[in-house]
Amino acid sequence: MRSDIDTLRQRVTDPLETAVAELLDTPLTGLTDDDLIHAMQKIEQVTRTLAAVGHRFIVEASDRSLPSHTGTGTIKKFLTQTLRLSNADAGARVAAATSLGVWHDMCGEPVEPRLPATAAAQADGAISADHARAIAAVMKRTPGSTRDADFQAAEHILATLARNSTPDDIPEIGENILARLDPDGHLTDDLDRQRMRGITIGRQRADGMSPIRGEITPTLRALLDPVVAKLGRPGMNNPEDPDSPCGDYESVDRDVLAAAARRDNRSAAHRTHDAVLALLQPGVSPNRLGSHRGLPVSTILTMSVADVEKAAGVATTATGGTVPLPEALRLAEQSQPFLMVFNHDGVPLHLGKTKRLASAEQRMALIAAVRGCSRPGCNAPASLCAIHHVTEWGKGGATDIGNETLACDRCHAMIHDGPGGWKTVVLGPESKYPGRTGWIAPPHIDPSQTPAVNHRHHPGELLAEALARVHARRELDRQHHREWLQRLQQPSGDAA
Repeated sequence: MRSDIDTLRQRVTDPLETAVAELLDTPLTGLTDDDLIHAMQKIEQVTRTLAAVGHRFIVEASDRSLPSHTGTGTIKKFLTQTLRLSNADAGARVAAATSLGVWHDMCGEPVEPRLPATAAAQADGAISADHARAIAAVMKRTPGSTRDADFQAAEHILATLARNSTPDDIPEIGENILARLDPDGHLTDDLDRQRMRGITIGRQRADGMSPIRGEITPTLRALLDPVVAKLGRPGMNNPEDPDSPCGDYESVDRDVLAAAARRDNRSAAHRTHDAVLALLQPGVSPNRLGSHRGLPVSTILTMSVADVEKAAGVATTATGGTVPLPEALRLAEQSQPFLMVFNHDGVPLHLGKTKRLASAEQRMALIAAVRGCSRPGCNAPASLCAIHHVTEWGKGGATDIGNETLACDRCHAMIHDGPGGWKTVVLGPESKYPGRTGWIAPPHIDPSQTPAVNHRHHPGELLAEALARVHARRELDRQHHREWLQRLQQPSGDAA
């Protein structure tokens, strides 16, 4: 035992302590920008991996019954006293180890973590403790057990996307996955939603302000979002800017709006408030809002034929929301329908023109296919996006549906040939996602310069892929079990 402790100290803990001490003393001013970024990334990766190491120690302390031996009673109190942690920090570490640690059964055999893909990503240093906590929060609401194929697929998707996303992105991705795992409303059905609906405007305070809170149905959200997208667009209806375009102007000079947007320092909450205020002004009507980014200000719903046939599932909106299919069909009954046809890869069939600006039909096709900003990790819905030529118009790129994608204004500005610029390409037929737009990050983010696609707006697609992998793995396990049983049943004399 003493030799094991000495080996651990000599090979791991002492060198680690020495390395950290050297990092504290080493001047950073001599590093180039690229060297500094690389060092920060490597240290963050190691820090994340150390969190996974911490799970091993918590499991070991629990297996040895150290809380009982030390008189602390629980593993949480043991960590609080031994490591001088706060109650909240100790609780978070125990919860993380419970989901991500390798525990043991009654016979001492290791048991796979409850969230295996998340545990593997953290051990790789690809995700942080905050990522893991966000994934665990979503999985608590996911129907089924750890042996359920849907549960396993959802966890795999979240862990995979977390490798290229921030922890703040996980809840929104999780909501999309939950909507598809619960298409028939087992978690929340239409009666539940109707019961929860309501908007409460509180008593007006002495300062003149009034609090507001409530719950709105998917249908109201689907109808309200495009209006807010138009009237609350950066630069529009800004009470702090006397030159801001206001009202329900159908056509606003692009240069005037762009200049107003650059001056617009409002938060999203401010812009939503100002959009509702503009909508309620005398003379403003939702039917007179004109167009927004080339399309009428109206609810655009995308649904699959398979879901329509079984009357289950969800429709997606251009603003990134979801509407239960029965409600979406009721909305569709009152609207002018458009039919969009896609190939087997989910890419719209040819729609092209010889002019630089895309047509309304092309934008509608992109909304249905791309659904939002195509840059990996971006969650901006289609209603906040411009049409981007993958190969620029100025470089010979055609205004063709095969050379177009959606990009929000912020991500669109990131595409350039200068330092730190992103590039876009159309993925070829040999790709896993042919016809989709691949974004190439600058070298300081991805030295390999590998094109990546955005999965944020396609959770149903990822769920199907993950389920296929789960079922294939289970079939392989069953085949191995059958072979094992056949070997057991084989007479010993035939073994040769």
